[in-house]
Amino acid sequence: MEAADKIKKLRKATPTLELPSVTQLPESTNCLACSEDGRYLCLGHCRGLSVWSASSLTCVSEWLQDRLEITSVQMTRIAEMTYLLGTVDDMGVARVFAHHSDVIHLFGVINIMEDVNKRSICLTFELHEGGHYGAASVSCNGAAWLEVYHFPSAAWLEELERASSQKQDPNSSGEVDVKWSPVAVMIKIKPPKILAGRPLDGPPEVSQTTDYLAHCVALDVIMNSSRQWQKTSFNVEPMPDVLWPHAKEILCSAVSRCTRYIALGLDDALVCVWDRLSGAPLAVVLVPAENSAFIRMQFTDYWSVCADDSEIFTAEKVHLLLLCKSGEIHTVTTGRGTQSCTTQLTERPEDSRDFPSVITSVPFLQGLSLVVKRNGKMFLQDVINKTTVCFLTPPTTHLVSTPCSPVYALNAKLQTLFIRGDQDTSCSASSEDSSQSQLFIFRFRESGITKQFVISHPDSPQQQKTLSYDTLEETCNVYLQQRALSVAERTRDIMKTWERLQETAVTLQQRQ
Repeated sequence: MEAADKIKKLRKATPTLELPSVTQLPESTNCLACSEDGRYLCLGHCRGLSVWSASSLTCVSEWLQDRLEITSVQMTRIAEMTYLLGTVDDMGVARVFAHHSDVIHLFGVINIMEDVNKRSICLTFELHEGGHYGAASVSCNGAAWLEVYHFPSAAWLEELERASSQKQDPNSSGEVDVKWSPVAVMIKIKPPKILAGRPLDGPPEVSQTTDYLAHCVALDVIMNSSRQWQKTSFNVEPMPDVLWPHAKEILCSAVSRCTRYIALGLDDALVCVWDRLSGAPLAVVLVPAENSAFIRMQFTDYWSVCADDSEIFTAEKVHLLLLCKSGEIHTVTTGRGTQSCTTQLTERPEDSRDFPSVITSVPFLQGLSLVVKRNGKMFLQDVINKTTVCFLTPPTTHLVSTPCSPVYALNAKLQTLFIRGDQDTSCSASSEDSSQSQLFIFRFRESGITKQFVISHPDSPQQQKTLSYDTLEETCNVYLQQRALSVAERTRDIMKTWERLQETAVTLQQRQ
């Protein structure tokens, strides 16, 4: 009873900020995306695509098609006023568009259905920042693989200018007929074939597993395969250069924004962080999350720095958020030359409606995460001090739409949250317009509560340098230069890694 009273008092003390409604959304808006520069919003709905001005919130262009429902959308800028759009519809078809001169152009369909009996389904479709590359996970007849695409961005920009000139020509019929350059499949990555039998020597639970690939991470597939693709004109299906094996099954993973660190959530509450530069684990951490498997993890940027954290190893620290199947949330701080620290951020919910459906680091707020629960509650949580900063709520007439999978977008440039809200059925709508979905906006910089957490320059110089490479070749060259200059460091890391692995093995044996 005392604990319940404390929780009630804490909730009363936590401020609640109401999200203002700004405009109506198209019917069945399933997804939102905001361009990196904060100029445009892209909306996917039951009739296609719409691009809005993020400042005036007015529609500037549409691509409509009956009975085509867009369920996923991404947006990235490829030129000053040209943006690449990647979508997936409810039938699993991926498409690539361009928004140029307030017109949406369809460049092509990624997974064309040529044979009904071999219908490929696009599960996820991601665009590389800058629009040079894309990747899709594809499934067909029980098989799954990853495809990486090269987008002819330079050719597309020339073709878009040609299309704009044709449209502005007074002698033209108004129809724009441009043959867009095709998307090229760089590589098609399929799971390696593993012979049946005992793949590993070790404990029975590891040796008897048949899904060996669930214990491995492939390394450097993209880099080497791209070199083969400059040499050949046909698709290649490469084998990975290096496999990072693990004794436990990989349940989830995350990549840091600088792409140097890869975090893996393993079975039995183990977290392994790999340093891609050194090719060795940065840390192996045992999280005290008993009887609860990891289902999601992510790196938390812009962690506050303590006064005594002035050592050279501070830059090597990484911070992770872990969501368990039970609903518990844990944080992990680890790094080279530091003692790993784990903290339980939230307890296991008693009611399934209190399970978090979204927990994401807000890239422009120091140490804060946005949490949305299945019951529709939305709040900002301080993952360092384990406190709720404030609740975010739409007006009493509306609720957060589909709280198990909310439709929202966070933009670091505008430092703004865009989220869809639906009419509360328990409230009688005064008009047909009010019953439609609404777009709610929260500008973090304008609130006195969140303003103190806002970071003026969210990207560190190292991250800006890492993210500024435009081509895969530039990224690979820098990567190779870094490896050549870090031989001594990597040798030292390998020695430390073996020591940590031995200590972890002893700990696991003691637990058994």
